[in-house]
Amino acid sequence: MLSRLIKWLGSVLISILALGLWFYRRDIKRAHRRVRSRGSVILSRQGDIEYTEGGSGPDVLVVHGSGGGYDQGELIAEAVLGERFHTITPSRFGYLRSALPDGATWDDQAHAYAYLLDHLAIDKVAVVAMSQGGPSALLFAALHPDRVSSLALISCGVVASTAEDQAAANSKGNMLRTIFQYDLLYWAIATLFKKQLLALIGAGEAVIASLTPAQQCIARRVIDWMNPAAPRSAGVAFDNRAPLPGDRIAAIEAPTLIFHATDDTLQLFHNAEFAASTIPNARLMRFERGGHLVIAVEQPTIQTMLREHIVEHVAGAASAQYEGSG
Repeated sequence: MLSRLIKWLGSVLISILALGLWFYRRDIKRAHRRVRSRGSVILSRQGDIEYTEGGSGPDVLVVHGSGGGYDQGELIAEAVLGERFHTITPSRFGYLRSALPDGATWDDQAHAYAYLLDHLAIDKVAVVAMSQGGPSALLFAALHPDRVSSLALISCGVVASTAEDQAAANSKGNMLRTIFQYDLLYWAIATLFKKQLLALIGAGEAVIASLTPAQQCIARRVIDWMNPAAPRSAGVAFDNRAPLPGDRIAAIEAPTLIFHATDDTLQLFHNAEFAASTIPNARLMRFERGGHLVIAVEQPTIQTMLREHIVEHVAGAASAQYEGSG
């Protein structure tokens, strides 16, 4: 009797594993097809650069966060910009089909943005960055001030810290780096432990529990669109080892708007405070809740303020250029 039960349980377990493997193969094939179906690739001094474009209107460079790629950039653009802007959404170093040059730095990534804009014959852009897209966006604004009409940071990493809560945030980053090494591991965690994964990327239990259906949809897409994970693993590793820009951001001249939640446990609020106090005339929009999903939780406010910020300074830059040529 016992042997029959063990055999039956073994058969059930094998069936469950086989079914799970079937779902994994189906989902990961779809994910690979999705990221390969779009995107153009150009060759630069830093190797291949992958990007997409969309919409029409003022030019905006959208810089994705850790675990992203051009597809996450498109999701950011959809959430806070819409079709009223011409968005350029590159995959950063080591993400999807963008190369990771030997000895790469955030400076190199900033110069790669300039090369991409040259290729597209675009002189000046507004820049919107999220999370670990912050360092290269900040240095692009600092190193190429004539190319940036305005800068907006959403939950961005900016400066290193030795605080105790920073050590916990770094530990989360290290765990994410490990998870992103393997498609199967990331897929399994994203499928079976979505809430725990959201907590790992900086959204606490209270934030997750309070999400509306529309906000949950954005959160799910952020998680699901990190599949496939393996083609992003080199970029995630680079994000976790490259030093943050710190005091160098004092050289930024572009009007800067900063969105950050005080309960973000991945990119801590001190990043926003440092940026606001270091970048000349920067404005900080502080949210008391939202965690690292503040782009979803405070979407209407961020969307309205960000659009106004971009349009105001695009118009200001055009006016200044006209006056300078008169």
